[in-house]
Amino acid sequence: MILALAMILDALMGEPRWLWERLPHPAILMGHAVDWIDKTLNSGPQKRLRGVAAMLLLGGMALGLGWGLRWLGWGAEILVVAVLLAQKSLVDHVREVADALRLSLGDARSALARIVGRDTVAMERPAIARSAIESAAENLSDGVIAPVFWYLIAGLPGLLLYKITNTADSMIGYRTARHEEFGWAAARLDDLLNLIPARLTAILIALPHGLMRRWPKIAAEARLHRSPNAGWPEAAMARVLGVALSGPRSYDGKMHDYPYVNAAGQKDIGPDQINAACTVLWRVWAAAFAVVLFLAVVLG
Repeated sequence: MILALAMILDALMGEPRWLWERLPHPAILMGHAVDWIDKTLNSGPQKRLRGVAAMLLLGGMALGLGWGLRWLGWGAEILVVAVLLAQKSLVDHVREVADALRLSLGDARSALARIVGRDTVAMERPAIARSAIESAAENLSDGVIAPVFWYLIAGLPGLLLYKITNTADSMIGYRTARHEEFGWAAARLDDLLNLIPARLTAILIALPHGLMRRWPKIAAEARLHRSPNAGWPEAAMARVLGVALSGPRSYDGKMHDYPYVNAAGQKDIGPDQINAACTVLWRVWAAAFAVVLFLAVVLG
């Protein structure tokens, strides 16, 4: 029942600015921890081994903190779990891109740059919409379904282990000269922890929309994605909306010719399709909440 109440609190409150203007957000604190680990251990020989040690240290800290926070009582645990979920904030950020796109390309590019890591300066209307929808699908898995899953599996320690791993992957899990070896453990552990949640997210997207009969096609397209996990929610979202996702995009000034997901879907898309994706996000949240509530009642 703690998880169900936390999901409701997150859905209602999101990330209140008045609170995080006064206190450091847990995601910021996790980022500081990863940055400290990176500066401290990412030097010298055997960087891959050092990266493994870094994740053992970060993971141990997360598990210990999660175990300790449980002693504060159920009220504090509800607040912590709600803070570590991202349903309302995700919907708000994605919807901001749709609203901005109705104003101008410049406004939309600025709004999109706050939620994606790709180059947005030269993006046109369809690419902006596509990027926003992809971010919605991927972050639905990373920010909502995966945290819910790992809390159900291992409580607050499991949730915090997932969040610190996801944070580490976003900071040091890239194949750059500095992090190719050191960030290997973070990237691989993040892939492992998202293996089941990403596929569950795809099911939760497809099931309420009557698309499980299309599951073989969703699975086939998901496997074409450059990521072992992100392709699953994106492929399901593309089918639900009838749009083509993924495709060519630019990172750090270099264009990458990635294949489309649901290539036959509509490509000339805009704010209406972004808003439709936000509706899907809430339907998936409702389905996940129903599952959590059912488990709470059945398991007592």
